[in-house]
Amino acid sequence: MLLWFCGGAWVLVWAVFQDPAIDYRLIMVGAVLPDLVDAPFGGARLFHSLAASVVLLVLVMLATTGRRVLRRRLLAVPIGMFLHLLLDGMWTERQVFWWPFQGGFGGAALPSLGHPALLTIAEELAGGAALVWCWLRFKLTEPERRAQFLRTGRLGRDIAGRPGPPC
Repeated sequence: MLLWFCGGAWVLVWAVFQDPAIDYRLIMVGAVLPDLVDAPFGGARLFHSLAASVVLLVLVMLATTGRRVLRRRLLAVPIGMFLHLLLDGMWTERQVFWWPFQGGFGGAALPSLGHPALLTIAEELAGGAALVWCWLRFKLTEPERRAQFLRTGRLGRDIAGRPGPPC
């Protein structure tokens, strides 16, 4: 599953932060990273635990002390990982989600591969629709905007729709 995590993470981050300066490419990388890392090990493992996202968040914060621009960019990866846990429903797999505090990994399969086929199709369609909405909402059909997004991961400030200060 790719579209579900990429589209869902992009829309959720936009809905919460409404910040055109976030690197949305790295949000999407973070959103698929747990499956990419854990799949070769046969199921939901370390990167599907809350601990992995928290540790990466702390590492980014410590490694970027005094480097605000780099911090802002790299924070997108752990944010994407947190969103993967949400979109995957990992809190229902207590032993994996709360590792190392609630047991171990056991034989937990990747949740995204354990869903019924119809649910997987519905999630992918919803993720694809979310990506299409973002593409159109942020005018990525325009070559200059698309090039900027692909180069920086940022959205155009002029169309981001950020409300001004309250009157």
